[in-house]
Amino acid sequence: MKYQTKRVALISEHASPLASLGGVDTGGQNVYVAQLARHLAAQGYLVDVFTRKDNQELEDVIDWLPGVRVINIQAGPAANVIKEELLQYMDEFKGNMVAFIINRHLHYSLIHANFFMSAYVAMGIKKELDIPFVVTFHALGHVRKIHQAQADKFPAERLLIEEQAVQEACHIIAECPQDMDDLIQYYNAPESKVSIIPCGFSSKEFYPVGKSTARKILGLPQNEHIILQLGRMVPRKGVDNVIRALSNLKGLEKPVKLLIVGGESEILTEECCPEFARLMRVAREHNVVDSIIFTGRKDRHLLKFYYSAADLFITTPWYEPFGITPLEAMACGTPVIGANVGGIKYSIADGETGLLVNPHDPEILADKISKVIDNGELLSRMGENAIYRVNTHFTWAKVAKRVISLYDALIPAAGEAELITGEYQAA
Repeated sequence: MKYQTKRVALISEHASPLASLGGVDTGGQNVYVAQLARHLAAQGYLVDVFTRKDNQELEDVIDWLPGVRVINIQAGPAANVIKEELLQYMDEFKGNMVAFIINRHLHYSLIHANFFMSAYVAMGIKKELDIPFVVTFHALGHVRKIHQAQADKFPAERLLIEEQAVQEACHIIAECPQDMDDLIQYYNAPESKVSIIPCGFSSKEFYPVGKSTARKILGLPQNEHIILQLGRMVPRKGVDNVIRALSNLKGLEKPVKLLIVGGESEILTEECCPEFARLMRVAREHNVVDSIIFTGRKDRHLLKFYYSAADLFITTPWYEPFGITPLEAMACGTPVIGANVGGIKYSIADGETGLLVNPHDPEILADKISKVIDNGELLSRMGENAIYRVNTHFTWAKVAKRVISLYDALIPAAGEAELITGEYQAA
């Protein structure tokens, strides 16, 4: 028995939807791909997520959810490789993905590439199999070069690949207005070819928990202010800026604890985690070690308790293509002080759901924290505004609906594919 349905392939070469979050190379893109796949399937799409096999014990094909498979493609060693060194394996990725498609007699209506290396693969597949693709870059090489300069270890070819992908994609998804502006300014992307569709949060995962209850669950003090920094532990996230701000806090009614959640493992050591070692040096220099709790990486189901336990969530990266953690914090009713960059200045309503600051000014950050953290009425009002804002504009269900509308506009009825019975779990 055969019937017509729409089948799409998501490529996410370094960010599997099955990966544990919090490491150097795991974060927002993993969440984006996982949630988009989940919601596409819920709307009747059949979805294959192609990602690089980074563990020999992984099965090649994993039936993850009804209507969603994760395809682990051999490309280089079946081991962890930092994303800056993966481009050399993308021709192998493309070849093995093409072989998978041909050998399984698959017919995709559309490919959705995520990140520039996935776009490189998608361009090769378009050339060989004539499958159109859309792309979400998640980060742009030109912008990264501006902020990281010599610290950027991606190959120089990245910029050329991105420029070519902008030309060859049938459409580009920008995650915020700044992302769209950057695509137009640095890549000459036609405005008509770009749609702004943000990232989102899961209302099933993130919702308010009573602050006292959350602190009891986590074993945190009830009689202190808690500010939270949560996410990947890499220099550009600006965690050191928050630590420096901590030393500048003055005249507060209660002591302040800075909770830093994230890292390569649940137990962080300075020997094994260079960024943790650097942050500890900053903490020692500013004499605030006793005011900081490094928790290490935490399971995702616990994160709502950390967000809810905090009086304020702080995120001051140098640049941020979008930034999902501010949405998650706001969904839990916690106001956000964020850097006035990228997607953060799009998701935070300055003065209503939180505050925007320069990402490189710990004294200003400390001043903003000091002005609001003792004001329970203001924090409560900002928290209520935050819950309303994210549930109105940024749920994954609403994000996916906009992506599906884009897909439907791009996929002609004649491009609908036949499902071969038995390939997928029943939707």
